Amino acid sequence: MTTLIWIVAALVVIGVYLSWTAGRLDRLHSRIDAARAALDAQLLRRASVAQELGTAGVLDPAASIVLYQAAHAARQAEEEQREVAESELSQALRAVFAEEPQVEVVREAPGGEESLTELSEAVRRVPMARRFHNDAVRAARAVRKHRVVRWFRLAGHAPFPMAFEMDDEPPAVLEARTSH
Repeated sequence: MTTLIWIVAALVVIGVYLSWTAGRLDRLHSRIDAARAALDAQLLRRASVAQELGTAGVLDPAASIVLYQAAHAARQAEEEQREVAESELSQALRAVFAEEPQVEVVREAPGGEESLTELSEAVRRVPMARRFHNDAVRAARAVRKHRVVRWFRLAGHAPFPMAFEMDDEPPAVLEARTSH
């Protein structure tokens, strides 16, 4: 009889542990979903502001075309091509705003200061949102690597979490604006 009690107690402890681990994994996946939504919002905001600047007529025609096309491509990219398109937008922003005189041209235009402030904030927030997303992915991957999680299939049918890798380095002149 005592052996049966010990077996039942051990099964209860194992069940509680498995339930706790499955709940933790579920919370991590929810955190990934929330972080991905925040990242998508920041990427969309950055692309929208860049697209507005590309069509505002304050930049020279070549810079306008480069910025508009990169922003449009980032907004329209399929999921498989999203990282590449967002990296290309980062490169276009660095090319267009490589030097302070270009920033001054935008600043002097009507509404230019507000546009620059919005763009500066957007390019500053994208790396933070990406870092939060990738940290959540790392945490979920660490839990999913445990044998118990694999043996008991505690992750269910949730897809294996993937990090979002892109070039998110902001233009130096815009980065300097946000540090003031």
